[in-house]
Amino acid sequence: MPPVRRKRRIPPSPLPQRHGVDPVRVRLPAGGTWGTVREHLVERLAAGAGVVDGMFDAGLIVGADGRAVAADAPYTPGTFVWFHRELPAEVPVPFPLEIVHRDEHIVVADKPHFLATTPRGSHVAETALARLRRELGVPELGPAHRLDRLTAGLLLFTVRPEERGAYQTLFRDRRVRKEYEAVAPYDPALGLPRTVRSRIVKERGVLTAQVVEGEPNAVSRVELLEHRQDGLGRYRLVPGTGQTHQLRVHMNALGVPILGDPLYPEVTGPVPAGDFRRPLQLLARALEFTDPVTGAEHRFRSRRVLAAWAAYEDWAAGQ
Repeated sequence: MPPVRRKRRIPPSPLPQRHGVDPVRVRLPAGGTWGTVREHLVERLAAGAGVVDGMFDAGLIVGADGRAVAADAPYTPGTFVWFHRELPAEVPVPFPLEIVHRDEHIVVADKPHFLATTPRGSHVAETALARLRRELGVPELGPAHRLDRLTAGLLLFTVRPEERGAYQTLFRDRRVRKEYEAVAPYDPALGLPRTVRSRIVKERGVLTAQVVEGEPNAVSRVELLEHRQDGLGRYRLVPGTGQTHQLRVHMNALGVPILGDPLYPEVTGPVPAGDFRRPLQLLARALEFTDPVTGAEHRFRSRRVLAAWAAYEDWAAGQ
């Protein structure tokens, strides 16, 4: 019998969060021909040699003991170093992030449009996770799932890191009932309700997802809640799976693309930071699940109203 490999324990970060954002952790991999830690970081990071050297000179790159790592420190595979990234200049998202529920285990927040869930790319401090950590004073807060930046609605966060896996497993195993709401054109010839099934593929680096031939991997229930004389409909969308852009792709495939979508049916995006006009009219309206830690039955609903339904002319004018 082959020997069992034990997973290497990751030491706790010696650096505190900054603006609700965790420091970057880099594990020095095996292999390679690097003689020093500096050589590896210059090759690995896109910042450039001058920036990396400046970080070493300022003592900003530290080891597990919290001490600054010297630029000429020998390269040792398997060890870790930490540093804080230089935060990008971000346009504040001028909409409130409302708390729907909070207890000792979870926080449920009602995210506005245009606010990313977690730090990524050019959205770092202006994210739901970083903002909640700052506002609630809970540095250990972590996401159980994610919403697209352009989608508003309910997000579940966990308070205790040791319980995060249990809540994430609920979403992985599809034991959370998620309900969305959308505003889109009304087509009287479209028979609803119906269940849409297709195979959706989203390639890294490509803005849009594509419907391709093959076994369906995306299932959505689409219902018409109501419609108006101005040609708009309000829809309930219940995903049975969680493919990227699934609801947007399925609504577009039905011929009723969601209002404000910069990708479907035509690519006009991505929406630049600071452009808060005509938000995507998609809302994560409800979450229902059995709490894996307490056993409580949770039912949460967003109190938001989609702008195009409340005042279409104002939404269309970007007000």
